[in-house]
Amino acid sequence: MEDLVNSTIDPACLQEPPLAVDVIAQLDVFGICLYSMLTFMSCVSLLLYLEQCVFIYKKLPYPKKTTIIWISGAAPVISTMACLGMWIPRAVIITDMTSNSYFAVVVYKTLVFMIEELGGSGVFLNRFTGKTFRLNTGPCCCYCACLPRVPMSRRLLFLLRLGALQYAILKTVFSVFSIILWTNGSFDLSDLEITGAAIWINPFVGVLIITSLWPVGIIFMNTNSFLRGVSIIPKYAIYQLILVLSQLQTSIINILALDGTIACAPPFSSQARGSMLSQQMMIMEMFIISLISRYLYRRTYDTLPSEAHDTELNGKAALQAAHVEHDV
Repeated sequence: MEDLVNSTIDPACLQEPPLAVDVIAQLDVFGICLYSMLTFMSCVSLLLYLEQCVFIYKKLPYPKKTTIIWISGAAPVISTMACLGMWIPRAVIITDMTSNSYFAVVVYKTLVFMIEELGGSGVFLNRFTGKTFRLNTGPCCCYCACLPRVPMSRRLLFLLRLGALQYAILKTVFSVFSIILWTNGSFDLSDLEITGAAIWINPFVGVLIITSLWPVGIIFMNTNSFLRGVSIIPKYAIYQLILVLSQLQTSIINILALDGTIACAPPFSSQARGSMLSQQMMIMEMFIISLISRYLYRRTYDTLPSEAHDTELNGKAALQAAHVEHDV
């Protein structure tokens, strides 16, 4: 009976992902047009990003320009890696690990960006030391309304930065370690046995990313009202969208492929076809995000006013209102 079941399965569905030459050889007219269009999108995203890097490097001061270059490069880098993974299916694990490691740095840089927009660590501490920050933000404690508000201090700021930085460092370390195990045949996403490396590494990395997103959410929820002038809400929304598409969407597609929901299509196995669909969707999504990100970040703007300046303006406005009321 088992031999009968195995005989009905195409041998290509049980093989490794095809070589790049085999992918090119099996393309029909529609496939050639699709791959060409997606490659063009990826190249346009990368070229626009490089031009934006030159503009930011010339127009913005250090260290703000390096932070913005890192953050705005998330979509083009992920798109480029997805394009390479689309053409070279056997390199998908390397391209995915590279994209995830880059985005791990972007998570930390997003926190740094918000602090720098408020004048840097020194100005940030002078402005918010002693003021209470709410901690019940996502993804960890958004429903924990009982959490007390904590006064901002140098120690708390250090812990928040450390919480975001640990993911940037450890994700890269685990990515390199996973690739080494993969070359040895010890790391396989489809191996869900307790003895497999993936079943231990991936959940631990998931805990790391949740832990790193919490400090970024804390800073954003407590300072976004001061950063409306630099469009922090749409920028943060773009950052969250990239997170969902690059992490959650890819994970869902991989699970569907492992479950067999995504059918095998020789020369692609179910898992390889799921990875191919994920790469193609990612290129289109990151192309659109790259254009939006270019609109948000390719600009120059003045330094945000200090707290004393805000207080002075509010005092003048109140005084002017009092004079108008007196005249009436």
